Amino acid sequence: MAHRLTQYAHGGGCACKIPPGELEEVVRGLTGDGAPVPTSPPGELLVGLHDGDDAAAVRLDGEQAVVATTDFFTPVVDDAYDWGRIAATNALSDVYAMGGTPLVALNLLCWPRETLPFELAAEVLRGGAEVCARAGCHLAGGHSVDDPEPKYGLAVTGLASASTLLRNDTGRPGMPLSLTKPLGIGVLNTRHKATGESFGEAVEVMTTLNDTAARAAVAAGHRCATDVTGFGLLGHLFKLARASGVSAVLDAAAVPVLDAARAAVRDGYVSGGTRRNLDWVRPHTELTGIDGDTALLLADAQTSGGLLVAGEIPGAAVVGELVPRGEHAVVVR
Repeated sequence: MAHRLTQYAHGGGCACKIPPGELEEVVRGLTGDGAPVPTSPPGELLVGLHDGDDAAAVRLDGEQAVVATTDFFTPVVDDAYDWGRIAATNALSDVYAMGGTPLVALNLLCWPRETLPFELAAEVLRGGAEVCARAGCHLAGGHSVDDPEPKYGLAVTGLASASTLLRNDTGRPGMPLSLTKPLGIGVLNTRHKATGESFGEAVEVMTTLNDTAARAAVAAGHRCATDVTGFGLLGHLFKLARASGVSAVLDAAAVPVLDAARAAVRDGYVSGGTRRNLDWVRPHTELTGIDGDTALLLADAQTSGGLLVAGEIPGAAVVGELVPRGEHAVVVR
């Protein structure tokens, strides 16, 4: 019996994230004066909760920092092996987005053991292991639970130079904005879930590591970046501009988009997560220069998307620039 994994989940991939506005409200208390703080924690916390960066970073000694993150989600495609590859690539991306190198990862597996055969779980884990091997990252065990809904991802620890971390609060006016992967993954995954149509181009993008882009950004001396995942390009750009105290001007025509994505938007294959992303950024974004479908694509909830770098890097599309803070955090032209 063939199992369509996407039919066993209420959402798919990074589109099943808690909406960004709700999430910020939940974690706000953790960064205030009333938050519990351990006494004399080891190391210096370089990046934590305050600006919603991609991972946490702690200085170990001198120039060395440890980077820690976790990411997991429900099936984004029906093929178990591909889902494992996509989820692992996505989790490793948080380390790359900070300019780090993944060192060790642990599996996180939630599985409906009475509904789906364990042979499929083995394929998911095989996909994750293949990606970790390709990234040169140890995969050393993990944790599993019996869950009504399948979920998979990784907890990842990496290393980085404390002085060359990529973070979202270091953008300055005059910096160009580069995007390393095309948009449209979310709407194609939504179409796949609804119809069973397969989009090999989307799977190829989602399983491409961000390692080369991260190394290029660090080597070029850039220090501001984030990855583009569940909050969409507009959401992650808004967070970067807000954290850096600048505004971002985005050239919609310069943003690369997967071939079939515009048709998917036109045909209504837009997730609730993407619509919530657009609702969240709308009060902070000037959108009058674009049509509604383009706005949805720019807010499309990506799974294992590319890096958004404040600076130019080889092979990336320059899609805008940072400017002094104006009325809106993001202006789309």
